Amino acid sequence: MVTHKAPNNSRIMAVAWFLAKRQILRSNKYTTALIIFIMMLTFLNLVVISGILIGLIEGGNIANKEQYTGDLIITTIAGDPYIKSTYAISNTLHAMSDVENVSVRYFEGGQVEANYKTRRDFSDLPDTVGTQITGINLGNEEALSHLSKYVVEGDFLDANESGYILIGANLLHRYSSTFGDAFASLEGVYPGDEVKVTVNGRTKTFIVKGIVDTKVNEVSLRAFMTTEDFLRLVDRPGLNANEIAVDLKPGSFTTPDILKSNLEKAGFAGDGKIQTATEAIPEFLNQIRLAFGLLGNVIGLIGIVVASITIFIVIFINAVTRRKYIGIMKGIGISSKAIEISYVFQSIFYALLGGGFGMILVYGLLVPAFNAHPLDFPFSDGILVAPLSGTLFKFALLLIVTLAAGYVPARMIVKKNTLDSILGR
Repeated sequence: MVTHKAPNNSRIMAVAWFLAKRQILRSNKYTTALIIFIMMLTFLNLVVISGILIGLIEGGNIANKEQYTGDLIITTIAGDPYIKSTYAISNTLHAMSDVENVSVRYFEGGQVEANYKTRRDFSDLPDTVGTQITGINLGNEEALSHLSKYVVEGDFLDANESGYILIGANLLHRYSSTFGDAFASLEGVYPGDEVKVTVNGRTKTFIVKGIVDTKVNEVSLRAFMTTEDFLRLVDRPGLNANEIAVDLKPGSFTTPDILKSNLEKAGFAGDGKIQTATEAIPEFLNQIRLAFGLLGNVIGLIGIVVASITIFIVIFINAVTRRKYIGIMKGIGISSKAIEISYVFQSIFYALLGGGFGMILVYGLLVPAFNAHPLDFPFSDGILVAPLSGTLFKFALLLIVTLAAGYVPARMIVKKNTLDSILGR
């Protein structure tokens, strides 16, 4: 009696590889290119859509860190008007070797009035806006937030001058009108105009030196003057500040979390609210980020379903048209498993090439392009967020789905009766 030895796994894989390679090389090149293109678009849909949606929020977070909070920010504790021990905290921060910039800010709620000179009829409403009048050390603030870069009209403040003020663009109607009438704004204020500033009942006139326009509300909704002018205007006992923003040196081994911990260990936890840039992000923005990420993933998954259906149809049609040859191969002793795996290899080939080209496009072109030219949205400069770990996970997901989409139709055809397949029944 003759016994047939079952082929070992290595031989099955070798035969499957040979059949897959032969089939791909003999297939229509345009069809192959089209399938790979579809897989690439599916991968881009999976990565780029969610990356842009998340990037809208991430761009705002980056701007908030670069232009306002720095790596760490200390603010007042609820119920306290000032940061206690401001001088000691500032000295401690300056003594830390990994701290690069420290900006101490003073502010008080006040009013800016624009038409006090031209308002002849006192029954007319004054052109005023409420804001935070903020005193800054120009050199320290410039080093930390590069505030002068965002002066879109006029000039930045000069430390050797007194009596000048920077107005945030969102306090002016010509800039804030796109947001509707959500808050009051000043009409017709330009650099060189004189405005009246009132804080705690104390009033002084200032000349508008420039207009500051950023997408960080904490900047564009404030009015800035030098610390010296602020202290002359505001009757404040002591020199305790309202905000202290801190930048770490690039490449420093000290992280914002470590810096926060060091300040708390130094006994400053009760003097002010110490937060890293990440902690200072409003919770609703984190919720929006999660929602956008989920929305992007849903859209991407729809793309994966479309791609899997495409692969299913391609492999199914391929297998159906080769049904007779599949029957002949089975008849001459080629393992059914080898034939099935050969179609799986074809699916993997399409997914690897499509995903590979997508990876090259994402990291070689799209991410650098978005970083250099972010999307201009009213609330942020949108970038493309595509962390490598997440992208590789989506690549693997695409590969698994494609593998299944290639195996199922092949299995459906190969399991048919060999004689029926050969005779086309």
